[in-house]
Amino acid sequence: MFTSIKSLPEQVKQYLIVTGNYWAFTLTDGALRMLVVLHFHQLGYTPLSIAMLFLFYEIFGVVTNLVGGYLGARLGLNKTMNIGLGLQVAALAMLLVLSSMLTIFWVMAAQGISGIAKDLNKMSAKSSIKMLVTSDKADDKDKGAQQLYGWIAKLTGSKNALKGAGFFLGGALLSVVGFQIAIAIMAIALTLVWVLSLLTLKRDLGKAKNKPKFSEIFSKSRSINILSAARMFLFAARDVWFVVALPLYLGSQLGWDHYSVGGFLALWVIAYGFVQTQAPRLTMGSDGSTPGGRQALFWVCALTAIPALIALALSFNLSPQLSLLTGLMIFGAVFAVNSSLHSFLIVHYASDDGVSLDVGFYYMANAMGRLIGTVLSGYVYQVAGLEACLWISSAMLGMTALISIYLPKD
Repeated sequence: MFTSIKSLPEQVKQYLIVTGNYWAFTLTDGALRMLVVLHFHQLGYTPLSIAMLFLFYEIFGVVTNLVGGYLGARLGLNKTMNIGLGLQVAALAMLLVLSSMLTIFWVMAAQGISGIAKDLNKMSAKSSIKMLVTSDKADDKDKGAQQLYGWIAKLTGSKNALKGAGFFLGGALLSVVGFQIAIAIMAIALTLVWVLSLLTLKRDLGKAKNKPKFSEIFSKSRSINILSAARMFLFAARDVWFVVALPLYLGSQLGWDHYSVGGFLALWVIAYGFVQTQAPRLTMGSDGSTPGGRQALFWVCALTAIPALIALALSFNLSPQLSLLTGLMIFGAVFAVNSSLHSFLIVHYASDDGVSLDVGFYYMANAMGRLIGTVLSGYVYQVAGLEACLWISSAMLGMTALISIYLPKD
């Protein structure tokens, strides 16, 4: 096995290291989110207060994706990856203080640093794929696009499967060892990954040949701007009921314990990740052609009705638990295809030189959507309940469909 790895081209080995870093980071990030939600709910925090704990996480995600894309093009994606890992270790260390010091502002600050770290890692990993596939110089452009889609789907799907495992890990650690020890375990493990990364990541993968100006952080591509707007509403529609409202509803209304909440959400995200890896099979043409705006519009239209149907079932008290769980599984499968399709389109649209600039701008819109969804999830659930969150989700998906009309058809 090790002989086979050594025989790989240097650029491929570097990409595998980046992917491994991304996986390790994702596992701790998912666990940390579940730990914070469940621990502070246990302490008696309101849903809105819990949502506010993630406010800086999402705000700094917006800024990081803009600036991070610029830094990736100027410095190289390996350096931005290492910076992200180091910041996540620092964020975990901040939560190792005495319980009396874990004020809302302190946790918000730690989450803000974690948000910067997460988006540096995501931007670095996904931008690297473009460089790897481009380096193969396939004669057939369609074949190259198919290969790109396959790599994107596998990375995105595996990342979300590990995020789901992180949800389960967070719930389990909270129940078994408590908040502080759980944070310490994750901090030590990620420090080891960070040190290994510092020793092995040597190439300046993704560094632009022509040094971009800071003013170029905003995309000038019409296709990327439209796709970014669609992405913002797509992820706001998911997070408005999934991030805060759903875990609290499962615990407070359906009486689930930490194990059950963490375990179910973990399985949901793992299944979601698996569907993402299969997205090319579901969206590519019978002749092997890669998807475009038509497919993006079709799949978001299919998604739009699902939250509304769940809300109606809850309104009429039609076996609430069964209706919610069944609807959630269907929503997850269709959303996974939408997400994977969007992830392919952004890397496909991005320019080869300084790819991280375009990818960073796009994930800035993604982070903005998460920010809107997270804040609304806590506020709307607190004042109006889960059904209202679902209706807002459906309306946001309608906006995504409207925007997707303007994407390039092919």
